[in-house]
Amino acid sequence: MRAVITVIGCDKIGIIAGVTAELANDNINILNISQALMDNLFTMIMMVDMSECSQPFAEVSDRLKSCGQQMGVEIRIQKEEIFDSMHRI
Repeated sequence: MRAVITVIGCDKIGIIAGVTAELANDNINILNISQALMDNLFTMIMMVDMSECSQPFAEVSDRLKSCGQQMGVEIRIQKEEIFDSMHRI
């Protein structure tokens, strides 16, 4: 299963490292990543492969949300098909 992860918040050192470490702990592979810095606003979107992840999706989501709170950013994960449905015009 593939999923889309978004990260938004004030820029600070270690955001990418924190998110990618959390993903590595769950055997989640990053397929594509894009990040941008607009003034002090950090934004990142990732497409990930969760096929090797043994954790339930809801648990991964909760841990990413907690990781984001610790870093002062908002992290959301959505299954690819849900993301596609929500952003289809």
